[in-house]
Amino acid sequence: MFDTSTRTIVIVGAQWGDEGKGKLVDVLAERADWVVRYQGGANAGHTVHVGDESTVLHQVPSGILHPGVRCAIGNGVVLDPEGMFEEVDGLVATGVDVAGRLYLSDRAHLVMPYHKLVDKESAASKAIGTTGRGIGPAYEDKVARRGIRVLDLRHPARLRVLVEQGTEHANQILSGFGSNKRADAAFTLAALERIAPRLLAIAEDVGLAISRAQKQGAAVLLEGAQGSLLDVDHGTYPFVTSSNTTAGGAAVGVGISPRSIDAALGVVKAYTTRVGAGPLPTEFDAAMSQQVRTLGNEFGATTGRPRRCGWFDAVVVRYAVRVNGLTGLAITKLDVLDTLERIGLCVGFRVGGEVMTEFPGDLADLEGIEPVYEWFDGWGTSTAEARSLADLPTAARAYLDRIQALVECPAQYVSVGTRRDQIIGLV
Repeated sequence: MFDTSTRTIVIVGAQWGDEGKGKLVDVLAERADWVVRYQGGANAGHTVHVGDESTVLHQVPSGILHPGVRCAIGNGVVLDPEGMFEEVDGLVATGVDVAGRLYLSDRAHLVMPYHKLVDKESAASKAIGTTGRGIGPAYEDKVARRGIRVLDLRHPARLRVLVEQGTEHANQILSGFGSNKRADAAFTLAALERIAPRLLAIAEDVGLAISRAQKQGAAVLLEGAQGSLLDVDHGTYPFVTSSNTTAGGAAVGVGISPRSIDAALGVVKAYTTRVGAGPLPTEFDAAMSQQVRTLGNEFGATTGRPRRCGWFDAVVVRYAVRVNGLTGLAITKLDVLDTLERIGLCVGFRVGGEVMTEFPGDLADLEGIEPVYEWFDGWGTSTAEARSLADLPTAARAYLDRIQALVECPAQYVSVGTRRDQIIGLV
């Protein structure tokens, strides 16, 4: 996908997350010089399969499994430092050489122990279905200008004041919840003191490093987390994450010019899933959900929670194409549909006597809607060994063609399994 005119590519989820972005980044990273994570935190889970081994990465960019590729965590990420180094140490233990290849923006905000405590005690977080990893509270502190950045670790006196202020604020919130738990500033400072040398050793101005690399012609992948319908501005608010998951967040979350981004690749499943509460217009009934969940191993890489499953929603993906400016799609997990006799494709929402074809911003507009489906015959044969479009059954090709027409975006990749080699390039 990289060529002389396409050197910086954004990889973004175009549904509700868990679309298979980690695999796509891993596949494309073979030709990349840099892979940069631009938003989210340890609430993300990107699973990469290499041979018989699978690796789940929460904060380290997926390109780390390719020797020689440099990886960076941008300023738009809220970082759980201990969690990140657990990942790093796990990679090293399996023989992955990380030394000199992982960089961290010194402007990135840190997830503190008190953020996790507030998240776990919050009734609102439980109602929305967050992961409880402190992501929302960390972003709240960032926006309220009381956050702690990596660069603050260079100034112990300043850090102490910030931690004490953050702890006091967290304890006020916990009291308001009626919780008897309290955060401890001394505990947090001791943890930061232990980990500061490792963090500062990899901290730098990531935006400057990537801008310089771009000027030198480097191939850069910008890796997003979650999905477009979880974007805090453009998703199914309030059932969203706390950051901008859409492509527009990439330039902001790395510190580069939006004009330096050449393409945006949206990753979608051949059906639809989401974790937690919130609308899912094409959701299956319980029996069908269980069937597809089992076929697709639809359990969260971060939480292990079972994912809700439904038919492909072209209204949702066409919306994601628009808000991201997608130049291409990667359609994953086509093989999960191999044994289904009939496959639905949502083309609109019926409300009363009218059909809605644009996704609404007000969730009240989704109440009482009836998805309008086109139905396709299943292909009843395995697609796992297909390596070209011609290898796919005619019925599978017809299904993919209709998706592309409805969402108004061309498919550039089709994934037919979890392994690196189980992918069809259409470009």
